[in-house]
Amino acid sequence: MKLRRSLPELLQKKALGEKLSMVTCYDATMAKLINQTEIDMVLVGDSLGNVMMGYSGTLQVTLDHMIVYGSSVARALKKAFLVIDMPFMSYQISAEQALENAGRLVKEAGAEAVKLEGGKAVAGAVRKISEAGIPVVGHLGLTPQSIHVIGSYKVVGRGEKAAQDLLEDAMALEAAGASMLVLEMVPESLAKRVSEAISIPTIGIGAGRFVDGQVLVLQDLLGFDEDFSPKFLKKYANLGAAVRTALTQYNDEVKCKTFPDQEHSFGDKK
Repeated sequence: MKLRRSLPELLQKKALGEKLSMVTCYDATMAKLINQTEIDMVLVGDSLGNVMMGYSGTLQVTLDHMIVYGSSVARALKKAFLVIDMPFMSYQISAEQALENAGRLVKEAGAEAVKLEGGKAVAGAVRKISEAGIPVVGHLGLTPQSIHVIGSYKVVGRGEKAAQDLLEDAMALEAAGASMLVLEMVPESLAKRVSEAISIPTIGIGAGRFVDGQVLVLQDLLGFDEDFSPKFLKKYANLGAAVRTALTQYNDEVKCKTFPDQEHSFGDKK
């Protein structure tokens, strides 16, 4: 079986000063398009709760959901390294629970690494999973699974105490065996401090220019939701408008009886 991009290959990029690219993906159709690019990593994020399932957040997403969506991507993905999120309450009870569920994401969903949120509090789970041979990606800053504690989707790590706490969490995750670290919505200066303090790659989303790589939600960077425009998001296309135009034209042609025409109909002969 031909392997996708390897973890050692990705880790070496930090030492070489090369940036890493990551996008989210939740289905085989998009995975096939990603195959035609040089994107380094794909994240099947629990953001599928918002993007694919219509929830207002990620807390309702289950491990079974992650396995269904993750395996859909894994079956189609050919080149990029595949990371799959561990959803809320799939790793918080115990390190043993975390390892069992991480194992399911590898065996049933095809994950090459798992991602979980939190710092020192989840270091035991990170250590247990990584010692079993499953790469772990940490996640600090804005952690959506803790939205009821944080209170709102806002920048995290402003002020010296908050910055020092986040830096200590990052170092704890690396010490526990994390292979990479996502930094979400943190000040650029803090993301730079973290990136310089740890040897593992940092992947930013709303973390500025000085991290080792970037991740965006695929549907966001493609411009499917014209009303969603946070400061950190750059839209590389306006596919929401393109899809709407196509659907409108299809509807009009069906109702005006111009589709299907002879070109799109079968004759009696082969």
